Amino acid sequence: MALKEFKLPDVGEGVAEGELVTWHVAPGDEVTEDQVLAEVETDKALVDVPSPFDGTVKELLAEEGEVVPVGDVIITIQEDGDDEEAAADAETSDSDAETAESESAESDDADGASDDESGSGGRVFAPPSVRRLARELGVDLDAVDGSGPSGRVTEGDVRAAADDDGDGDDEPSGPRTVQKNGKSATAKRDEGTSSASASSSAPAESADREQTLAAPATRALAKEEGVDIDAVPATEMRDGEAFVSPEAVQEYAQAQREAQAADAEAVSAEADAGTATAEATGDAASEPAPSEAGPGAGERVPYKGVRKAIGDQMQRSKYTAPHVTHHDEVDVTELVELREQLKPVAEERGSRLTYMPFVMKAVVAALKDFPYLNSQLDEENEEIVLRDEYNIGVAAATDAGLLVPVVRDADRKGMLELADEMNEKVEKARNRKIAPEEMRGGTFTITNVGGIGGEYATPIINYPEVAILALGAIKEKPRVVDGEVVPRNVLTLSLSFDHRVVDGAQGARFTNRVKELLEDPKLLVLE
Repeated sequence: MALKEFKLPDVGEGVAEGELVTWHVAPGDEVTEDQVLAEVETDKALVDVPSPFDGTVKELLAEEGEVVPVGDVIITIQEDGDDEEAAADAETSDSDAETAESESAESDDADGASDDESGSGGRVFAPPSVRRLARELGVDLDAVDGSGPSGRVTEGDVRAAADDDGDGDDEPSGPRTVQKNGKSATAKRDEGTSSASASSSAPAESADREQTLAAPATRALAKEEGVDIDAVPATEMRDGEAFVSPEAVQEYAQAQREAQAADAEAVSAEADAGTATAEATGDAASEPAPSEAGPGAGERVPYKGVRKAIGDQMQRSKYTAPHVTHHDEVDVTELVELREQLKPVAEERGSRLTYMPFVMKAVVAALKDFPYLNSQLDEENEEIVLRDEYNIGVAAATDAGLLVPVVRDADRKGMLELADEMNEKVEKARNRKIAPEEMRGGTFTITNVGGIGGEYATPIINYPEVAILALGAIKEKPRVVDGEVVPRNVLTLSLSFDHRVVDGAQGARFTNRVKELLEDPKLLVLE
């Protein structure tokens, strides 16, 4: 057994330090590979830090709330030994045991020294999802050269290694580790053994069990989905205990989301009292009021982490790009009616349809007609880069500030695909579980001030993008139709753009195109 030092890794964001927010382990706890040790907040997001190996926690070397530089040791773990013969010798001879431990320590120290370049305390650093993928594809992570920051292994690295190894099986042979009440247990991959074990008992149908068998990756998935793994219906029995698969976790989480969405819709319907006034332009992007349990008057709140990163970004954008804001209104009465017709259909398919996907489709169509709104200014080379992808950011307010999840390739996705991906990423952002890469690469951003009753705004551009569209609340207003004054549902639009790249007339024409598609949403079918 060797004492391993685990250093705070570069979690793939290129940051120099992170605040250790929460420890999930304590000295004496047994941990398994991929188990989350701590949550660390960088200036981009809240990140889970997983254990790179099995073992027992010996010492925590950083306090909660402490800002730790990348590369500093934050925890020591006594790694589990694999040499059973050495353990047997230890029982019969103390001197032999001391010799064996000395040799083992020297060997492990040598291995650790050679692996220190990874910055992960003796093991290649990779997030749980990448480790899970490596196991599925039969890829040895120790043999993979990481292309990410500080040698971090990415999903692309694992897939490339799997492609190079053409004769590898989809699943590696040999034992694998599952968890039983937080402790590791060994389960063989032999299909015959698994089949016999599964057939010896019927699957456990009752939830809320006292203990559950599941692979570490499945437990990580359950945590990510926000469900209690002991409440997930088991699909089979192993070693006399309920065994939960990743598919079962996903099905249970989806059912929970649908139930919560139904409850939210019911509450929303009561509050609306049959009108669209209180319904924000993008329900999924509108934000609940921040918690009132925060700091009180007279207190000093540290300006750091995500809040400081947002402030720095806003300052850079405002003082770099000359902002111009174009305001307009659009009659969305037909859009409100169409959404009401499609909501039940979407719910039957497990989706929650808000107004935001319609706006995203309209924006993408307008960006294709006015490509300068979907561009970036390369100041160093003095070039305007017209982007050929349509990655739409949707601003989401969180307790830590405004985060912008990005829906990639929005032009290639249908209405329900946009709704599902946007809802999922906005929820992850609010829970501070969104990955940094899910907030990068945007080409245009939409923000919703209507969720809190606002109408007009002057949104700050999400630099280096060149434009951002703010949506107001949909309100009933009097309009003249066929010579008569009638109530209509009206949405306000506020388009801010970088005047170095986009002229005022161009911004107005872009907004007119968005209005045209939202006024007659049937046209979106052609996009």
